[in-house]
Amino acid sequence: MSEPRQILVTSALPYANGSIHLGHMLEYIQTDMWVRFQKLRGNQCIYVCADDAHGSAIMLRAEKEGITPEQLIANVQAEHSGDFADFLVDFDNFHSTHSEENRELSGLIYTRLREAGHIATRSVTQYFDPEKGMFLADRFIKGTCPKCAAEDQYGDNCEKCGATYAPTELKNPKSAISGATPVLRDSQHFFFKLPDFQAMLQQWTRSGTLQEAVANKLAEWLDSGLQEWDISRDAPYFGFEIPGEPGKYFYVWLDAPIGYMASFKNLCARRPELDFDAFWKEDSTAELYHFIGKDIVNFHALFWPAMLEGAGFRKPTAVNVHGYLTVNGAKMSKSRGTFIKARTYLDHLQPEYLRYYYAAKLGRGVDDLDLNLEDFVQKVNSDLVGKVVNIASRCAGFIHKGNEGVMVAGDAAPELTEAFLAAAPSIAEAYESRDFARAMREIMALADRANAWIAEKAPWSLAKQEGKQDEVQAICAQGVNLFRQLVIFLKPVLPLLAADAEAFLNVAPLTWNDHQSRLENHRLNAFKALMSRIEPAKVEAMVAASKEDLLAAAGQAQAPAGNGELTKEPLSAEIEFDTFAAVDLRVALIVKAEAVAGADKLLQLTLDIGDERRNVFSGIKSAYPDPSKLEGRLTMMVANLKPRKMRFGVSEGMVMAAGPGGEEIYLLSPDSGAKPGQRIK
Repeated sequence: MSEPRQILVTSALPYANGSIHLGHMLEYIQTDMWVRFQKLRGNQCIYVCADDAHGSAIMLRAEKEGITPEQLIANVQAEHSGDFADFLVDFDNFHSTHSEENRELSGLIYTRLREAGHIATRSVTQYFDPEKGMFLADRFIKGTCPKCAAEDQYGDNCEKCGATYAPTELKNPKSAISGATPVLRDSQHFFFKLPDFQAMLQQWTRSGTLQEAVANKLAEWLDSGLQEWDISRDAPYFGFEIPGEPGKYFYVWLDAPIGYMASFKNLCARRPELDFDAFWKEDSTAELYHFIGKDIVNFHALFWPAMLEGAGFRKPTAVNVHGYLTVNGAKMSKSRGTFIKARTYLDHLQPEYLRYYYAAKLGRGVDDLDLNLEDFVQKVNSDLVGKVVNIASRCAGFIHKGNEGVMVAGDAAPELTEAFLAAAPSIAEAYESRDFARAMREIMALADRANAWIAEKAPWSLAKQEGKQDEVQAICAQGVNLFRQLVIFLKPVLPLLAADAEAFLNVAPLTWNDHQSRLENHRLNAFKALMSRIEPAKVEAMVAASKEDLLAAAGQAQAPAGNGELTKEPLSAEIEFDTFAAVDLRVALIVKAEAVAGADKLLQLTLDIGDERRNVFSGIKSAYPDPSKLEGRLTMMVANLKPRKMRFGVSEGMVMAAGPGGEEIYLLSPDSGAKPGQRIK
């Protein structure tokens, strides 16, 4: 038998500026299942993670909430830890990047890179907020798009026309923090000389450490030539000060991946059998795996291995990349209630339902995974309740009633026993290669065979016949042994079900190798229901609650913050009721709707408001690519809005719509029975 492997595993660090949602959980559940499989096989597998706790977004949110950044990240870490624990994600250590271990390691790596000649300095011209006294990242600058003239766009790209540009190209720039007009100011910045590692990265990214699709994508960066990476930010900034450089801080993405090392080092201090250097030294024989989403590949598969190489540490064995989560075939949507927080899910449904569904859908590639809620209910109920748990519930009662709970010896179906044993290596290989979907298919095929055999033998019919009791006991003992095999194979995915099954089976915690043995002349404990069916009403309630979450947050507008998360800005100042009452809302019939030539987002609407027709331009084309389908529909418009001269003509009002943008824009419609021209009061 081979020696146990030494494996260190990480998931991407959640940003300490928001709640965990089901898209995040895809990664942590995937990683946890792989780690549990390795531990079940007897390997030393350590799973560490941490909150990503630095950056301007956290500093500004803490300021807005009137607390220190340290208080904010402590609050968020408590929330994150609770969500992960309740989803059965079993970290060996969940730490924070705002830790002494991370400060020391970030300083060490930077110093080694600098001494080896991999750090450059030069002056950078950036926008500076004179009121806030800070340099502005692109996402904290708003203005008019230089391409399409759309207003209120961020400093790096336009959400209206999709153009990308430098912040200095924005027209009428404003600070998104204070509203002040920013000024250009020079500052000394520090750069990691990534091009120094071009040759190493070209070899490493093609060495089998990445999925082929990921390596191909990175080749585009490598073939076009790598650029130096800006790793510094100016005060004020919540993070670590660069050694020997007062007022200069490490950019959040510099110390974030070092947080993997820091979390492990923190664990080593509490578990003396773990040796930090044995896992991180340059010639380490231990294995190191990162699980990440495809949006942060460049940081983990270019910047990170280059930093490790330059600082004299080992590089990852593999970086495992997954796709995004969609729900019901579309991007998660707050307006549809499909942007579901982890806690909202847990308030309504059991964690193992989602763990199994993700496992059944997760392959080795980077394709997006769709959580189809109708299929979710059907698949969990069919596979877990209708197939796996059904075997135990069918057999346990006969054993308790007919033989005082003792399983008889013997093998009533040698061909099934052999089939289950023969399937184990293939299932193990599927787990190892992260092809969870294949593992689940093979396990459920075994469950189908077991159920078919039990149905054919029909112990419930034999139990009514004289002299058939021994046969009933043999069939049911075989059924429970097959159920035990399935539980072992599913244990990485369903640890709670496994624990409850172990209690029923009256056995110690099962390991992978236990699938090679059988229970004979063994007493079972009383059988209790191991898993209940998903009630569709609970899924509907979860979706409704997610919509309620959106309504509860309606007093706050969302704006992009760091690392793809969100920060919140208050709505505009309150207005008097008389001001609102002056708005003339009318029912309008869309007589004609057509795209505007030369405009990416605009539709031209001809509206009938009873006694006249109006021409209105509306930026809703992305949601209604076939505008003719709007014709004949009733909507609501602001009829007393001052006409506005536009490049394409005069807009004589405004139609009412809601939604986050893109495909998710919804024209508001009155109740049935409304007539064009009626005033809405």
